[in-house]
Amino acid sequence: MNLLVGVGVGPGDPDLVTVRAVRVLSTADVILVPDTAGNSSRGQAAATDVGRAEAIVRACAPDTSARIVRVPFSMGDPTGVTPRRAAAWAASAEATVAAFESGASVVAFATIGDPSVYSTFSYLAASVQDRLPQVTVEVVPGITAMQALAAASRTPLVEGDEILALVPLKDGVDGFRAAAAVADTVVVYKAGRHLAALRGELAGTAAGARAIAGVDVGLPAEQVGRLDELQSAPYFTTIICSPDRGEMGGRL
Repeated sequence: MNLLVGVGVGPGDPDLVTVRAVRVLSTADVILVPDTAGNSSRGQAAATDVGRAEAIVRACAPDTSARIVRVPFSMGDPTGVTPRRAAAWAASAEATVAAFESGASVVAFATIGDPSVYSTFSYLAASVQDRLPQVTVEVVPGITAMQALAAASRTPLVEGDEILALVPLKDGVDGFRAAAAVADTVVVYKAGRHLAALRGELAGTAAGARAIAGVDVGLPAEQVGRLDELQSAPYFTTIICSPDRGEMGGRL
């Protein structure tokens, strides 16, 4: 059986990788990792210019270096299927198919966070199965950035009957505004160039005063603090806007 496994390796700290993820990575014939710098290798990956997912894999499963292969990955393109993004998907699928055709039985794709949350793994799996329908796909869940930030800041994501929403901010604050109207806690990913607009949306509100931001959570360069103290929002930024819960158990 040919098996393609999307492996969530968490937000950055190798200690947050699950036992199952380590087991899959340790036994996979080939481990694909996103090449965010455009330095894809056609074989063993060098130990320089590693992306975050690759760094986590190397740390939690150090004997896998010879089986790591970088595949193109586009983070900077705008919304939609751009030519560069489509080319990256195609190249990643080609690398996966080539691995199976070269004799691999298990190919793992390591992705930060969870493979089911804003991950390219679903596109890779669909492309591979279009070409190799016999391939079985599995997913190993990983800890998400919002969970890591909630733990680092000791901020409960939801209590009682509260509703949680996860919003990518790449298209502006309209999505945040709509989510905040129906959810108790709103988590923001991909704040990027709309950070100032989000601050403006929350300025002078109790929700804005409670909002917590995290950058590189779980890494040596971790920044965790109030949203109004955050100067910029790089790609790996997470923001939690939680409700006023009043007394203990007040949301039950």
